[in-house]
Amino acid sequence: MAKMAAAAALAREGREDAFRRLFRFYRRRDLRGGPDLRDVIDFSAAGDQVVSSDLSISSVSDQDAYRAGLWPVSQWKAYGLDGYPGFIFISNPFLPGCQQHWVKQCLKLYPQKPNVCNLDMHMVAEETIDLWGQSQEHLRSKGSSKREPRSLLEKLRWVTLGYHYNWDTKKYSADQYTPFPSDLAFLSEQVAAACGFQSFQAEAGILNYYHFDSSLGIHVDESELDHSQPLLSFSFGQSSIFLLGGLKRDEAPTAMFMHSGDIMVMSGFSRLLYHAVPRVLPNPEGTALPSCLEQAFPSDFPDRSVIEHCSEEDWEICTKYLQTSRINMTIRQVLAMGQSFPDEYRREKEWDATSESCYHQEDGEVKRHKLNTDS
Repeated sequence: MAKMAAAAALAREGREDAFRRLFRFYRRRDLRGGPDLRDVIDFSAAGDQVVSSDLSISSVSDQDAYRAGLWPVSQWKAYGLDGYPGFIFISNPFLPGCQQHWVKQCLKLYPQKPNVCNLDMHMVAEETIDLWGQSQEHLRSKGSSKREPRSLLEKLRWVTLGYHYNWDTKKYSADQYTPFPSDLAFLSEQVAAACGFQSFQAEAGILNYYHFDSSLGIHVDESELDHSQPLLSFSFGQSSIFLLGGLKRDEAPTAMFMHSGDIMVMSGFSRLLYHAVPRVLPNPEGTALPSCLEQAFPSDFPDRSVIEHCSEEDWEICTKYLQTSRINMTIRQVLAMGQSFPDEYRREKEWDATSESCYHQEDGEVKRHKLNTDS
């Protein structure tokens, strides 16, 4: 009812499709205090559309959950939405202090070569070797002025892992592959198994880096050759509004909050639905960082864990970055078991690693190959 009312209220704004109208509504910045957020679902509060979601508790041992930095699956709070079979929302299942590892990896390790990032189109390879090292001092001394120049890390918009997504052809290829990070693969495979996908293989990742002026355009993730496996989404830092629509853009989407540590799984019917992020918001606690990011790392962490303790020096840099930013990791399986890329994919030899993302929009800036949200 809420999303129908919001869409109806916007009908006078023209003949835009229902998804685009709601996207623009939450994107608006001309209203005092921003748009009305009363219709945005908060999974921490009961709602008519929110239902509990059963997990496969026996598929992930408590030991493996701890190794991935997660509470035992029996303690997770998982939800679904009426009308969206296959959609699972897991409210922050991370152990205290463990989100810090993933933030550090996304800022310090994963942007390193041979992985690919948006800055590659603007800079020569030697200039993007150590984005973390080149940005440390700038972030450490960063003030609150919006006119202050951004560090290289703050100019980061996306990083690709594993099979590198080609933003021009919208395809993956066997020729453009680098080893997928083992820690992230382990985390993803535990989450997928808990959601009933015990054979999931993490083969490709797209990391998105948002600031308060960023958004993610309306799109469907359909480039993977195997759609029987889920799309996993992990969020860290500031909050956002996520819009989940239908198979067509004339279906009004449902708006929901995503907070730091939250995980979304899109599978089955929901795997190929339109979705978008129209807005990044300060975390609802009103503090520089959500409290879950400030929790102390356990002193008795299990051996053989993929989680590494984040040093105070490194976390100082991460904290400065996250005060105005959000990081999202989306993990996918590209190929079915035993499947290989068709010949047409192999022939695409002249892949350009410097292609710009179709994902991000920013206020006052239109990027090349931006996803066309008007079509």
